[in-house]
Amino acid sequence: MSTELQDEIEALNSIYGDSTLTPTEDPTSFILHLPGEARSSLRLTIAPSYPDVPPEVHSTFSSGQASRSVAAAELRLFRRAVAAVFQPGMVCLFDAVEELSTLLAAEPAESADDGHPPQAEREWEEDAEPEVDYASMPAPPWTLSAPFTEQRSTFLARIAPVTSPDQATGYVQHLLATDRKARQATHNITAWRIRGANGTSFQDYDDDGETAAGGRLLHLMQAMDLWDVMVVVTRWYGGLKLGPRRFALINTTARDGFVRAGYVKETTDDKKKKGK
Repeated sequence: MSTELQDEIEALNSIYGDSTLTPTEDPTSFILHLPGEARSSLRLTIAPSYPDVPPEVHSTFSSGQASRSVAAAELRLFRRAVAAVFQPGMVCLFDAVEELSTLLAAEPAESADDGHPPQAEREWEEDAEPEVDYASMPAPPWTLSAPFTEQRSTFLARIAPVTSPDQATGYVQHLLATDRKARQATHNITAWRIRGANGTSFQDYDDDGETAAGGRLLHLMQAMDLWDVMVVVTRWYGGLKLGPRRFALINTTARDGFVRAGYVKETTDDKKKKGK
């Protein structure tokens, strides 16, 4: 990481709050939690040659409390902001964030003259499913693991009983909508297994950017024969790579959560690990 980028990360985080711009395991991949009026988080690639080349704004990392349409608009506007302020050889992320604020303030004026969104946007909204206010839902009955920290990365698992895939998805969305720390984490890795009616079953996972981690969580649940339960393992990346060790920590954190939630009996080995 260049000195210029290190200084820019420090400046952004000191001005807008910790974790505004955070690195991931990939040394060129970063998560930008948009400050101010914006509510989304974006995934960026910042090449080693930055600031000679501009940062690449890939996708929405998390929409947080924003709707999908708002998150998509913020992604589009931030790309426009980067293009507007970038000059080769000069850092631009702070200026891009400031430019985004200007663009967000001007965005309503870019709608049609009648004060309504363009026809194509109206048609999309009519076809789209109604937005759900996840923050107003009852809080899921989470059981939390002990936090595990290694090399400045911290892992925390949340366990909850679930009876349907929709409920599991809703619990994750509620977490992201109501818990700022979870929303700004590097990864929220999920897995669930559910027994349905008439012998049907459902199981799924989400890596949330931590490739293969969700599948490993699901495999852990299969090995433990756990049903009608979900797990979310949140990771806050501390800036130092853990390599394959991170997968062991993710599963250890999840297992501790299952023990605390009463799904698994604590073994002698578990007690020894806690005593270390």
